[in-house]
Amino acid sequence: MSPTAVRTTDFLDRLAADLQTLRAITSREFRSLTDEQLNRRPSPGKWSVGQCLEHLNIVGGHYLPSIALRLRRAKDRGTRPTETVKFGPIGRKLVESMRADATTKPQKAPQKFAPSGSRLPRTVVEVFSRQLDELVSLIEQTREVNANNIRIPNVIIPLVFLRLPDQLELLTVHIQRHVAQAERVLASTVRPASARGDE
Repeated sequence: MSPTAVRTTDFLDRLAADLQTLRAITSREFRSLTDEQLNRRPSPGKWSVGQCLEHLNIVGGHYLPSIALRLRRAKDRGTRPTETVKFGPIGRKLVESMRADATTKPQKAPQKFAPSGSRLPRTVVEVFSRQLDELVSLIEQTREVNANNIRIPNVIIPLVFLRLPDQLELLTVHIQRHVAQAERVLASTVRPASARGDE
């Protein structure tokens, strides 16, 4: 094994741990918000907590079924897991771009992934929680197949197919980015008001 090789189990363990942390944040920070708190924007043109989560729900709605389908096909073919994961150059570039500090290097979401409205119901939090659970389940299923041979189509760039390890990491980092954004929104809109006794 080369010095830069990443063991499949270690890689998937790390993603699963990251998602468990995100689930804990969601439960602690977002579940108890009122409709008004969920939809409060820090300023015009900026997303609310609800819109951050709705964006993630839309992205998950595109990618999670696609991953689930390809995992089923891999299981049906009887593929076996490999000791190490392989990453592609495009996937690595996308993951590193998503890891960039969102406060200094913002990225504009494609219109098809933009939140659907400015007044979102609290069910947006429950949908997000279910998608986190589904992604954890898909990571567990990935342990049973050769993830390196599974390619996931990119819904923004149709000719690009990412290796499953790249796609799983990209989704996880993307969720981390927007949950952190939602926490910043919460800190600037809900908590200051609570401290003043305005709630």
